[in-house]
Amino acid sequence: MNTAQKLVEQIKAQQIAPRPQWHYTALNWAVWLGFGLVVLTGALAFSIILFTIQQVDFQLLQHMQHSWLEGLLSLMPLFWIGFLALALLLSMYTLRYSERGYKLTLAHLAGYSAAFSILLGTAFFISGGAQQLEQAFAIRVDLYQSVQEKKEQIWSMPEAGYLGGTIISVTPEAFQLEDFGGLIWTIDYANADWPPRIQLKPGEQIKLKGEQRGPTDFSASFIRPWGGQPMNGNAPQMRLKE
Repeated sequence: MNTAQKLVEQIKAQQIAPRPQWHYTALNWAVWLGFGLVVLTGALAFSIILFTIQQVDFQLLQHMQHSWLEGLLSLMPLFWIGFLALALLLSMYTLRYSERGYKLTLAHLAGYSAAFSILLGTAFFISGGAQQLEQAFAIRVDLYQSVQEKKEQIWSMPEAGYLGGTIISVTPEAFQLEDFGGLIWTIDYANADWPPRIQLKPGEQIKLKGEQRGPTDFSASFIRPWGGQPMNGNAPQMRLKE
């Protein structure tokens, strides 16, 4: 008995039957569905990372004691960086076990996974979805500290020259500012520098670099919009947690 006949007899003895075509089709669809889900998860994480970078005013950081990298890391939510890394690894894994994934090298797997997440994440960020997602996550997860909460902490150090809040009233010599703790400050802005797009009017939310001159007196040297460099020109006004 030759090898082929032995193989046939073994198949008959073990009652081995081919699996139906729908099984492989369903498995292939499941792999691609899993790939899509993890890519979408990575895209959401990447969009929030972009939102964090947007909130860092790099021009103002040039006038601070800290480097731009320290300022960025002080706001960067490490949770989303880890989430993005995990999503990229999972997307590479699912893509590897797709119908023709065995033909892809490690570089191709990483490149395709990252490209899809970056493109989708950028689109989600531009549409404004990243800020809404980050705020919703911060509201529902008590242990999570949002970008806005971290910003409030950074810009609540008047003794170090950093102050933020909402303008209450304005005069030609000074304006009244309510900080994030509810304290009212008198801000001298006679020698301050601020971009034309800032309108010093009640309700405007801003951040200041300057010097504390008294218990509630502050001399501003730089005034910037609270929202960093917003895509739509609107600074976020939502307080996340009390």
